Amino acid sequence: MSKAAELANLIGNINAGGGSSNRNIFQNGAMNVSQRSTSETGIGSGAVDTYKTLDRVGIAHGNTDGRLTMTQTADGPSGFANCLKLACTTADTSIAAGEYLQLKFKFEGQDLQTIKKGTSDAVPLTVSFYVKGNGNATYMCELEDHDNSRNNQQQFAVTSSWNRVSLTFVADTTGAFDDDNALSLSIIFWLHAGSTYTGGTYTANTWTGSVSAANRAVGISSFFSSTSNTFFLTGMQVEVGQNPTEFEHEPFERTLAKCQRYHEITDIEGSDTYRFSMNKGTTSDSYYWAIDFKTTKRAKPTCTISQSFDDNLTLAIQTSATGRNHIGVKNNTGGSTDTRAVAEFTWTADSEL
Repeated sequence: MSKAAELANLIGNINAGGGSSNRNIFQNGAMNVSQRSTSETGIGSGAVDTYKTLDRVGIAHGNTDGRLTMTQTADGPSGFANCLKLACTTADTSIAAGEYLQLKFKFEGQDLQTIKKGTSDAVPLTVSFYVKGNGNATYMCELEDHDNSRNNQQQFAVTSSWNRVSLTFVADTTGAFDDDNALSLSIIFWLHAGSTYTGGTYTANTWTGSVSAANRAVGISSFFSSTSNTFFLTGMQVEVGQNPTEFEHEPFERTLAKCQRYHEITDIEGSDTYRFSMNKGTTSDSYYWAIDFKTTKRAKPTCTISQSFDDNLTLAIQTSATGRNHIGVKNNTGGSTDTRAVAEFTWTADSEL
């Protein structure tokens, strides 16, 4: 795309309510942040909607015998150091009706108000990304409006080379997004599905109510058709307006802070421990203290704690003392007469949609 065309697209999106900066509504588009893990194997068992590796990139699956490995890898196109890689490790060619495999990207309603959905001034939403696989394939990108039970979908093609896909979804004047911190919109990549989701009719780029399951993944390829199959993704951008603009790179620490609103661990590598020491007196049963988060969470998080060393302290989460800005920790050890108390531990705080 020429610089003149890029500028024209940007101006068009600004006029539609987008921004010249902070225009990417998705929080980890360059696939830089992966707090939980950089690689997970054996994904596919059971019915699961969760996060495994890259922050804000969810994976959902159900009723399939297929298995995959999900990795953050350094194999992106020019300008991108990182990307998501899915690799099929166990094929499933006998597809039962209710099977599915999805990548899911979830958004709060309060981050979507500039789309003006549900009003006469509603504007389009453009989803763009870089993608490649091991060969030619067709998958589905679906927008699911959770507040009003509406959806819209468009197919996209994958080849063995990196290509940028741009999908503009028409404005929807029906059903406003709630202005809160709850789930309002999911962008879903359908990569594998049975007849429950493929047996209907494909209608491209049309918002519909009373979502019909049979129409959600019509005409897609099956990622689990062969152990040769791969799927690579990076440069994910979701922006207001009908024009895809150049991907908006941002400093790593800004992306990390956005991701930590939903999930935070003791440190980015998950290897360092938090050290706590105190003079605990002689007979006190419990001690409580708070550890500040680096970023205010979307909502009160679910927290876990794991001790790597303890000396007269047995730690647990104090749920009633945990909030959006801090984790509450308590010592459950009672009756010790040793005044020394030391513990090293790691913790996680999860506030995902």
